[in-house]
Amino acid sequence: MSILTTVANLMALAARTAPKSRGQDFIITSIVEGEILQRLAEKMIEIGERTGRKFFIRDAKNVTASEVVLLIGIKDAQKANLNCSACGVPACNDLNVNSYSGEFSGPQCVFRVMDLGIAVGSAVKMASVLNADNRVMYTVGTAARTLGLLDADLAVGIPLSATGKSIYFDRPPVG
Repeated sequence: MSILTTVANLMALAARTAPKSRGQDFIITSIVEGEILQRLAEKMIEIGERTGRKFFIRDAKNVTASEVVLLIGIKDAQKANLNCSACGVPACNDLNVNSYSGEFSGPQCVFRVMDLGIAVGSAVKMASVLNADNRVMYTVGTAARTLGLLDADLAVGIPLSATGKSIYFDRPPVG
């Protein structure tokens, strides 16, 4: 097992143990490397070419140059039943979770999306503590979901690299 695979496993642990709304856990993770990582990058390029969204292609270059990718998502997240209306409906009973599916399934309870954000933050903090370069990418989550690499309703990917200079920053802008 490579050092960055170990880092990805520790990041997945950080995501798993991150605080969750009402103590309910809908977070799922998966680690992608090797040939599957290259398939993921190819899918990102295909999505970028098909949709004209060049940032998918730019991000795919980062994934190709990475050793490992951590995927984090939410699956079958139930409503928090707090009636906060942050999702856009007056009461939780009015929210029809996962009634639409595009790049992701939605709508989602805002508390479950915040749980995903907290899990992602915990994971990237772990990468930072271990000095592993990383970047959170929605494009990776989209492609991973399309390929069935993570059976999630909403997901992001975090590619990892360890080089003399981070490959994830100072990237060319996408017009």
